[in-house]
Amino acid sequence: MTSRITEVDHLIIGAGFAGLCAAIKLDEAGETDFVVIEKDSDVGGTWHINTYPGAECDVPSQLYSYSFALNPDWSKVYSPQREIWEYTKGVAEKAGILDRVVLETAVHNSVWDEATRRWIVTTGSVDGRTKRTYAAKTLISGSGGLSEPSLPDIKGIDSFAGDTFHSARWNHDVDLAGKRIAVIGTGASAIQLVPELQKIAGRVDVYQRTPNWIIPRNERAFSRLEKLAFRHVPGVQRAVRAGVYATLEGRVPAFAKFPALLKLVELQGKQNIAKAIKDPELRAAVTPDYRAGCKRILVSNKWYPAIASDNVDLVTSGIAEIRPNSIVDKDGVEREIDVLVIATGFHVTDQPIAGHITGKGGRTLAEVWGEKGMRAYKGTTIHGFPNLFQIVGPNTALGHSSIIFIIESQVRYIVDAARTLRREGLAAVEPTLEAQDAWNDEVQRRMQPTVWVTGGCASWYVDEFGNNTTLWPGQTFTFRNHLSRFDLDKYVGTPA
Repeated sequence: MTSRITEVDHLIIGAGFAGLCAAIKLDEAGETDFVVIEKDSDVGGTWHINTYPGAECDVPSQLYSYSFALNPDWSKVYSPQREIWEYTKGVAEKAGILDRVVLETAVHNSVWDEATRRWIVTTGSVDGRTKRTYAAKTLISGSGGLSEPSLPDIKGIDSFAGDTFHSARWNHDVDLAGKRIAVIGTGASAIQLVPELQKIAGRVDVYQRTPNWIIPRNERAFSRLEKLAFRHVPGVQRAVRAGVYATLEGRVPAFAKFPALLKLVELQGKQNIAKAIKDPELRAAVTPDYRAGCKRILVSNKWYPAIASDNVDLVTSGIAEIRPNSIVDKDGVEREIDVLVIATGFHVTDQPIAGHITGKGGRTLAEVWGEKGMRAYKGTTIHGFPNLFQIVGPNTALGHSSIIFIIESQVRYIVDAARTLRREGLAAVEPTLEAQDAWNDEVQRRMQPTVWVTGGCASWYVDEFGNNTTLWPGQTFTFRNHLSRFDLDKYVGTPA
């Protein structure tokens, strides 16, 4: 095992959309001394890892891309996983930043050193052969909320003798043809993978805890003429993108201020059910009893036809235990299976990276957030953690639009912070507790009338303290306006 100490201006954790955007924009700003640490074997983040059958984006392709790197070659309105991954890698290659990406390397610990005013970051290669320590002026976390799978706490789950894998860690070596497959979960991943499994499996048992509102997916392929126009006619693709953006932003008042308007979405959802499912008992089982939008609204034309198929059984009674070759539900019914697929989402309100970041006073971010939940100033900087910048931090995720818009907004703020540090001769900046508290109090005040609070459901948006620390309760352009410049007056600056 080797150990080296490397000094860098900026250390970026994660090479997904967030980390790559930070690297590209820092590079363009002349902040070229950075390294990106990525635990997986290639760049792309969630779009490199999630390779389950049917994996696609549920945000229109035109908006699910960087504003500075539009893609005229999307195959259809909602892009498949492979296309998105190839897009992110292509953008990174063209930007010339891949030489500063270190793959198959995990961040073990990041400690703020008050004496040197640097983040001391210990990393290790996945194979365990190489250990490297960095001393970084700034630490930029782009690890994301969809990076670490969340596993269900079910009696006997470790005793299952067949093949088991999470949707985000798909095992393509397992032959699923004709197999008896159990899928735990009915969220965004499950509604994409179950229709694909249904085509080849002998039987699929789907274990549903709570049904979701699922509206039709207005899917279609882009024509050759459209692609030619996107590529060769100035302004066409940007205009289409602007139209998609405006359409999605138009939904915000219903989510944030007037949840009753979401009855229109519920009508779409019920029509989607009625079109595919004739059995009244199954219809009732998949119809939510809470307001649309309280949980993430999903889009699919394939989910309801799949679960109405003869070889699919929807189980809503809950799981009592898992045995070596079967699952027993809470009604006592035992179903034998060959393969167990877990589609229960990710650690979102308890991000694992927080346990690997230690700020002032020797406290980890996980310990600090464990007291009141995730809190940050403008979702980006955190009191007690100088020069730490988190992309897609608390209250920055969206229930209506593309997270790429938020990422770019935060990266602009971070790049301006880097410029400010250099211009003002500062070694470190840290948001004041007053600024952070005022920001979070206002966000939670604005959260109260939203459907995420009043909609009558329990969702992964809400933490153990009952606060929605996941979503931004407003339009994305208001968020961007808040982060239009680095506001040094809300920070304590330490001279170099």
